[in-house]
Amino acid sequence: MKASARPRVKICCIGGVEEAWPAIEHGASAIGLVGEMPSGPGVIGEELIARIAASIPPAVASFLLTCRQDAASIVEQQRRAGVNTVQICDRLERGTYEELRAAMPGVALVQVVHVMGPESIEEAVSIAPRVDAILLDSGDQRLPVKELGGTGRTHDWALSRLIRESVGVPVFLAGGLNASNVAEAIRQVGPFGVDVCSGVRTDGKLDEKKLADFFRAVSSV
Repeated sequence: MKASARPRVKICCIGGVEEAWPAIEHGASAIGLVGEMPSGPGVIGEELIARIAASIPPAVASFLLTCRQDAASIVEQQRRAGVNTVQICDRLERGTYEELRAAMPGVALVQVVHVMGPESIEEAVSIAPRVDAILLDSGDQRLPVKELGGTGRTHDWALSRLIRESVGVPVFLAGGLNASNVAEAIRQVGPFGVDVCSGVRTDGKLDEKKLADFFRAVSSV
C-alpha cells in the first residue's frame, strides 16, 4: 500500500459522549470504544458503547475493540454495540473472516497485528486479503495476562513501514504516539491512519490541549 499523504486520526479509549464530540470536533475520523479486555485502559460497558456509537455522525467510524477470538461471539457483541467497525485485538481462532462478513454486512473488519519482530510482517501479509484494514500496535499476546493495546509503548517503526509496503489494505499505526513523536512516526511509516489513546490524556481523561497539539503535529507533516 502506498504511503498516505494525509493520515486519518482515530482517537481511542473514548469514555463517553462528552469525550467523543471534542475528538470529532478536532478532526477525528474515527473513535475507539474499548470492550472487555484482559488489560489496558479505556474499558467501558457495552450499553455505553452503544450509546456513544448512536450519538456520533454516520461519517465518523465507530470502532469496537474486542478481545473475542471466535466469530460467533464477535458478531453478537457487534450487534449489541451497533458500531460500524470491529477491531479484532487478538487472533481469530474459531470461525473465519468470511463468516464475520456474511453475518455483519456493511461492518468493516480491522485486524490488530502486534509488532514484535519480523514474523509480524508474515502475519500481516497473510491476514490482509481477508480484512478491510490492519492496525499495528505494541501489545504482546504471549504474556500470562495478554496486552492487546493501550500499552503506551512504541514499537519498531521500520517493521511497520515494511508491513505497510507489503499489504494491499490501509494500515493504521498505534502504540505510544503523542504530539512529540507522531509527525516522525508518519514520516517513517506512511500510515493510512494514526491511533492514539494515552497520548491525548491526563490522568485518564481526554485533555483538549494535548488533543489540539496532536492534531497540529499530524497536520505539520
